[in-house]
Amino acid sequence: MDFDVLIRNGQVVDGSGAPGRRADVGIRGDRIVAVDRLDGATAGEVIDAAGLVVAPGFIDVHVHSEVALADPSNPYRYGSVLQGVTTHLTAPDGFGWAPLSPAQAEQLWQFTLFSHGRADLALDWPTPEDYLAIFAGRTPVNVVPQVPHCAVRFGAMGWAARPATDDELDQMRRTTRQWMEAGATCLCLGLDYQPSAFADTRELIELSKVAAEYGGVYAAHIRYNLLGSAAAWRETVEVGRQADIPVHVSHEFVTDATEPLLEEAAGVCDLTFESYLYPAGCTHLALLLPEWAQAGGPEGIRERLRDPATRATLRDTLQQVLNGPSDERHARPVFVDTQSGRYIGMSVAEAAASEGEAVGDFAVRVLEEEFPYALMVYHHGGTPEKHREKARRTLRHPRMMVASDGMYHGRSAHPRAFGCFAQALRLGVRELDAVSLEGAVHKMSGFPAERFRIKDRGLLRPGFGADVVIFNPDTVADCATWEEPRLTPVGIARVIVNGETVVAGGEPTGALPGRVLRPLA
Repeated sequence: MDFDVLIRNGQVVDGSGAPGRRADVGIRGDRIVAVDRLDGATAGEVIDAAGLVVAPGFIDVHVHSEVALADPSNPYRYGSVLQGVTTHLTAPDGFGWAPLSPAQAEQLWQFTLFSHGRADLALDWPTPEDYLAIFAGRTPVNVVPQVPHCAVRFGAMGWAARPATDDELDQMRRTTRQWMEAGATCLCLGLDYQPSAFADTRELIELSKVAAEYGGVYAAHIRYNLLGSAAAWRETVEVGRQADIPVHVSHEFVTDATEPLLEEAAGVCDLTFESYLYPAGCTHLALLLPEWAQAGGPEGIRERLRDPATRATLRDTLQQVLNGPSDERHARPVFVDTQSGRYIGMSVAEAAASEGEAVGDFAVRVLEEEFPYALMVYHHGGTPEKHREKARRTLRHPRMMVASDGMYHGRSAHPRAFGCFAQALRLGVRELDAVSLEGAVHKMSGFPAERFRIKDRGLLRPGFGADVVIFNPDTVADCATWEEPRLTPVGIARVIVNGETVVAGGEPTGALPGRVLRPLA
């Protein structure tokens, strides 16, 4: 017998961007060993892929999934792999809980609860290795570690709303190095979130220099709220220039505002970005507050709401923001999860009207009563036609890759978590003709693998890990909608991770062959 698994008669789109070709794929153990015409070969399992595309498993470089992956009771842990995603990067927006004491981890856990939901985990991870051990035998997909800047900063200086001292910065350098030695591919940050929001540019540059020693990347949700988009982009470019490190910007579109910034960056540093192509974002309601009001995390916000004068100031601020003109970031916030289960599917304005309150009064009350979070989908302004043109323009950019920013918990959800990658094939390839099929697969596999130095994933080549997705190019489509955000995609026939079938016929098999990949260890 030549192979354990033999995929016959498929159109191989190998992840490099090269034209697809008719070929067979032979797998032995957890490795691809042949991609060629394998007539006469035998295997323990033969898969007929006639009429289907055979591609490398997709890689999601920004997804809030790691808690769901490690929690066998989570009903949504397969939401990503059902789209053909076989590898996730950890620590999106710099969220993480190691290496910290249990008491410190608990504080950050409460702050980041809006992104990952509740789970029965011990929160006892004094080293990066202790944290990464939770995935052994528990995940259907691979995970690749990133340095969680929130945890790095919190371990050195807690919620302190100021720049780091020299001693604190030295401690953060040591923790960053500890993560890089554990195999992290990059330093990951969410600069609109606590406690990272108060890191100055010097801190970002100095920690990036450590990551750069290991061939890492600087990946950031950039500092939109404090600096505004243009200045936040330029700060990111300056980090890349001074630290001599590749930089990556989270969840962006190509627009009249950002395209000149991308062109400007091209002459200064090596920059890429990702997008999920939906006309809405998702985060907690508290992100609408000014930075000073978010200091100290959930308890800091709660304490300020107890002070009558500060509460009045925040009420007026929220009233202005929520009644202000729509823009690309905060046009129409809709509740998708609250602690009480109230208001799900209602906008803030609708929920306030139902309670007979002004939106500012309502918002501060909800922040307090739904502690520690109310999770929102923020619908952008603009027509569907305008958004489709923005999606076409974004997909065509050569520095763009696809990533979901998905979350896998709560009473409702953003459909990006369950449809992002299938949407790129339906919308981007078939409907908008923004990219070729080979180009779209490259943006979801070979390109992110190359960018984040995942050395043996992202391509269908001998010697690479046997992560494979088989799909029908004519029917593959996302089904998740705003009304039913957890519908699974269609047209994906099989997903293989490390040589084991994880999805067959659109259903999870229950296999958990995922592992921690350590490209830079």
